[in-house]
Amino acid sequence: MNPKNFLLSAGAGAALAQVGPTTTEAVVSWVVFVVVGSITIAGPVLYYLLGGEKARAALDAMKEWLAMHSGAVMTVLFVFFGFKLISDALPAVSG
Repeated sequence: MNPKNFLLSAGAGAALAQVGPTTTEAVVSWVVFVVVGSITIAGPVLYYLLGGEKARAALDAMKEWLAMHSGAVMTVLFVFFGFKLISDALPAVSG
């Protein structure tokens, strides 16, 4: 499992557990989480399939940029989500 996906899933599960939702609310939350998480895959795939050659060129350029800067992108994501998870946990720990 990708560490980023694990942290996001664990954070979503912990946030949902704190709220104590009904079964319907939990299912709706799960569906929204899956749909939002799938957009990053489904969006580019649909763009590739429907956008023609222009879309392929744009996606290739993005792929090259991400390959060159993947370390920086992951660092920013880990720092952001780390701060987010810590800031969400502080009220429970301090209060």
